[in-house]
Amino acid sequence: MTRYILQRLGIALAVAVALSFVTFMLLNFATDPAYAIAGEDAEQEVIEQIRETYGLDRPVMVRYADWASGMLTGDFGESYYWNKPVAALVADRAPVTLLLSVMGLAVTILIALPLGILAALNPNTWIDRMALGVAVSAQAVPNFWLGLIMIILFAVTFPIFPVSGDDSLAHFVLPAFVLGASSVPAVMRLTRTGMIEVMESDFIRTARAKGFRGGDLVRRHALRNAMLPVISVLAVQLGHKFSGSVITETIFAINGLGRLALESILGSDIPTVQILIFVFAMVFVLMNLLADILNAALDPRLRLG
Repeated sequence: MTRYILQRLGIALAVAVALSFVTFMLLNFATDPAYAIAGEDAEQEVIEQIRETYGLDRPVMVRYADWASGMLTGDFGESYYWNKPVAALVADRAPVTLLLSVMGLAVTILIALPLGILAALNPNTWIDRMALGVAVSAQAVPNFWLGLIMIILFAVTFPIFPVSGDDSLAHFVLPAFVLGASSVPAVMRLTRTGMIEVMESDFIRTARAKGFRGGDLVRRHALRNAMLPVISVLAVQLGHKFSGSVITETIFAINGLGRLALESILGSDIPTVQILIFVFAMVFVLMNLLADILNAALDPRLRLG
């Protein structure tokens, strides 16, 4: 198991180095940071002075080496837009997005897993069709539309939850539902497919012969084996929610990393944008690493493969 984890950590480290290089190069070749700082109407002399002040006149590989070495020590550079360390901006807003992502994933699990299990235990019945209908509906509804509907219903027509902000857990209920609903179709269908395959396997027939029935059979024998692919999808979905919360955070005026990314793009704040892109990408890498480790812990055959 230790060797397996070290192998996956080595792959994750290699991906992290490649991501940092690609992120830095794309943003620095896509636009001139000096123009972004100076503005569209700035004179050439001012632009050249900014290049010299911020070290943007140095070779790009030298700037990348400084940026990468700074990240290792927690120095992400200075924000052009807010005039404060990027690390402070990320540290201030990351907990908000993390809380929203975890709550969104909890919504996905609470809706998708029961629906998938019920559909698998009652195939080709009205329960199965209802579960598939919920999945199709959730997949067809865009996040921004669902967010607006939630605001109209539960913050305006029936003022149950706050409409915007992140001051309390109540402020996260509606955005977490919106963020979690988008993942319900994939998780529900995968749970249903996995459960149907497991329920038809030989060891389930053996368990039935030993007297296991109903919830005990599902919980102790079927669910553990059916959850292997679901765990991987849930890990990826958590990364997706963490990095894909821009629309949800904007609609509900939540001051998280998603809203920070939008504000940084609009303000041409390249240091903040490149760090956020790197952070979002690394979340996916870490979540996939976690999924590999969990799957290996549940299925020893993966460690031997």
